[in-house]
Amino acid sequence: MMNSLDLTLLYLVAAVLGVVACRFFKLPPMLGYLVVGVLIGPNALELSGRSAGVNYLAEFGVVFLMFVIGLEFNLPKLRSMRSLVFGMGLLQVALTILGTMAGHVMLDRGLDALGLPWELEWKGALVLGAAMAMSSTAIVVKLMAERLELESEHGRRVIAVLLFQDLAVVPLLVLIPALNSSGAEMASSLAWAGLKAVALLTLLLAGGQKVMRWWLTLVARRKSEELFMLNLLLVTLGLAWLTEHAGLSLALGAFIAGMLIAETEFKHQVETDIRPFHDVLLGLFFITIGMKLDWRAVSAQWPLVVVLTLAPTMAKFLLIAALAKLFQAPTGVSLRTGLYLAQAGEFGFVLLTLGAQQELVAAQWVSPVLASMVLSMLATPVIIMYSNRIVMKLSASDWLLQSVQLTTIAKKAIKADAHVIICGYGRSGQNLARLLEGEHIPYMALDLDPDRVRQAAAAGQSVVFGDAARLQSLMAAGLSRASAVVVSYPDTPSALKILQLVRAHAAHVPVVVRTIDDSDLERLRAAGATEVVPEAIEGSLMLASHALALVGVPMRRVIRLTRDARDARYGLLRGYFHGADDDTAEEREQARLRSVTLPVASAYARQPLGQLALHATGVAVVSVKRAGGAVVQAEDQLLLQGGDTLVLSGTPGALALAEEKLLRA
Repeated sequence: MMNSLDLTLLYLVAAVLGVVACRFFKLPPMLGYLVVGVLIGPNALELSGRSAGVNYLAEFGVVFLMFVIGLEFNLPKLRSMRSLVFGMGLLQVALTILGTMAGHVMLDRGLDALGLPWELEWKGALVLGAAMAMSSTAIVVKLMAERLELESEHGRRVIAVLLFQDLAVVPLLVLIPALNSSGAEMASSLAWAGLKAVALLTLLLAGGQKVMRWWLTLVARRKSEELFMLNLLLVTLGLAWLTEHAGLSLALGAFIAGMLIAETEFKHQVETDIRPFHDVLLGLFFITIGMKLDWRAVSAQWPLVVVLTLAPTMAKFLLIAALAKLFQAPTGVSLRTGLYLAQAGEFGFVLLTLGAQQELVAAQWVSPVLASMVLSMLATPVIIMYSNRIVMKLSASDWLLQSVQLTTIAKKAIKADAHVIICGYGRSGQNLARLLEGEHIPYMALDLDPDRVRQAAAAGQSVVFGDAARLQSLMAAGLSRASAVVVSYPDTPSALKILQLVRAHAAHVPVVVRTIDDSDLERLRAAGATEVVPEAIEGSLMLASHALALVGVPMRRVIRLTRDARDARYGLLRGYFHGADDDTAEEREQARLRSVTLPVASAYARQPLGQLALHATGVAVVSVKRAGGAVVQAEDQLLLQGGDTLVLSGTPGALALAEEKLLRA
């Protein structure tokens, strides 16, 4: 008999091996947890036995999943997508459940006419329909984020449907336990549960946000990470405990806690702090789900498993594609939306498990249905990977629309030369476009918001619908002829993809990237960014300049201080290289750049850069280019080599003295 420590170590070792295997095959980690659960469970190697404590702990994985869903429940975002969320999402969940119930009735009557038993009641069919209606938020969102498709046409529809599915779990968690009673008792139980839920939600949401903001502010002022984390766990589990004792569910309380915190300024900090607990406990939940899968029953009923995998997946694909088409999506977008949402989801496991616990789903159905859900989730990464090929085979019009889109981009860019490609046409992109127009510099903007593109193009601006993270769009926009590429939106994964494409196909084109802060600065520079502009630094500089001006510092000095701060931060702004047209009296006194190459036998070879003491002469070293071509950061401890090229910044007189010093040695 295994003790608690043995069991804990077994779970940890199995989880690590499962996640490593999934990472190696580029699959979502949750699939590894499921497979591990199958292997170590009581129906396979029987390593773990049956542990009620572990099952109870796994429930916290669902609690934290619902908490994260609540955090992402953004009311303005929901309002902007309400037609898709409460239109397409509601229809998808409702029609999936109704379709399953209708299929149950037809099978029941058909088998009864043949004299064959059908061991499933309508309550069990409702539970199976609810489980089938769910799709995997964790798998789909992760894969779309990696493919940079979250803001695409099909991406917005997929997110809308997933959001409604997550919301629909809350009433379903209340409904399923009530199904175990008679008709009058069921109506009474649902009415009483609904009344309690409305009262609790009204109480918490009416004054709960103010109390939550006040409490978290009070805790944050203590400046203790441990105290903040403890209070976060207390709030989440406390509200889950409150809703459970109110006769509802743990998950509803966690969802409410997430909603309350989402409206405070602590949302992003909370998301960062809660992520390790959420991921680990959710992994444990998937392991326990895998442990419930009886492979012997699956192998004995493999034809049923195949049918339960293919039939619901195909039906769900066709239903969602038809609904997307109904909501005026092009055929290609409709098909992609259906493909991305055809699989089962993590909340499907939750609902199926709850139905089995309430004895609404017969035991002989649990393992085949679980196996079919796992298989559909395993197939999802492959389906999404080949979604473009599948859609093009199913819809000739999608290929035509993509060709028309690229042709539209190429037609606009065909005469452009030495132009700037602006990736993203939000506020930053539009401000840049206006400045370029003022300097009579041509540009081509790519954006994925069809409404914005339509309005801007109607106003005569050079913007087209296109994904800047796709090579075809960049090449159609004239990448090889461009003078620069500017990523105007703060999305590091997308920027890295664009940098990779530019470096591979037009390495001579410089790229400027916008970020929120400087946390990804080195990654972006290493990927080939010519310059990275963090919003936080620019905001702080503007804040400082306004504050200095308001307290009486002369404007000339404010401008100089701001310029010096920028010069210290941005390598491209530390002066400029002198040219024939830079001979005005004013420009002769400004800082400029000069490259000086050390002789191969220089006395400064193998000496630290700091020993040159060039700063004493008013000269700064911007960067050092090695003889082999590599550019390295200028640091005092950097050992110089013969043949190094030093890029110096300073006034003409100081640069002349520094050059004489370096070449004389």
